[in-house]
Amino acid sequence: MAGTRYWGRLAAMAMTAALAACQGSLMGGSPEGVPVAVESIDGAPAPVQTALLGELSTAASERKVDLVGSGTEARYRVRGYISTATEDGQTKVSYVWDVFDAQKRRAKRLEGSRPITLASGSISAIDKEALAKLAQSSMDEIAEFLSASKSVQTAEVSDDDNPVALQ
Repeated sequence: MAGTRYWGRLAAMAMTAALAACQGSLMGGSPEGVPVAVESIDGAPAPVQTALLGELSTAASERKVDLVGSGTEARYRVRGYISTATEDGQTKVSYVWDVFDAQKRRAKRLEGSRPITLASGSISAIDKEALAKLAQSSMDEIAEFLSASKSVQTAEVSDDDNPVALQ
C-alpha cells in the first residue's frame, strides 16, 4: 500500500509539473489575462484625467495589459495621482500609481517624474504628447509588475491514504 501511495504521489507531481511547464510557456512573462481596473486619477482636472485614461488604454493594449472598467471584477485596481511642479525654470509632471490587489492591499507603488513643457504653469495645459509619454512609461511599469507577479497556481498533493485515479 505504501508503494502504491508513493507512485501515486510521484505521478501526481509529474503531471502537476508538466501542466505548470505548459502553462508557464504559454503565460510566462506576459501580463495577459490579469484584469486591471483604473479606479481614479487624482490631481488633474476632468479633461486631463479623461485624456490620460485614453492614453493609458492605448498603452495597455500595446502591452497586452487587460484594462477593464472600474465597475468590473479585476485582479488589481490602480489609483493614480499626478501633479506638476516648476523648479529652476523646469516643469516636471510627477506620477504615483498605487496598485491594489483584490483584498484592497497595496501590492505595489510605482512613481516617477518627467520634464514637460507647459504653455502655462497649470496641469490643465498638459498636451497629448506629454500624456502619451506619461501613459507609456506608467504602463511599462504596470505591465512589468503584472508579469512578475503572475504565477501558476497548482494543486497540492494530499497526504491521505486514498490513491486517486491510478488504480
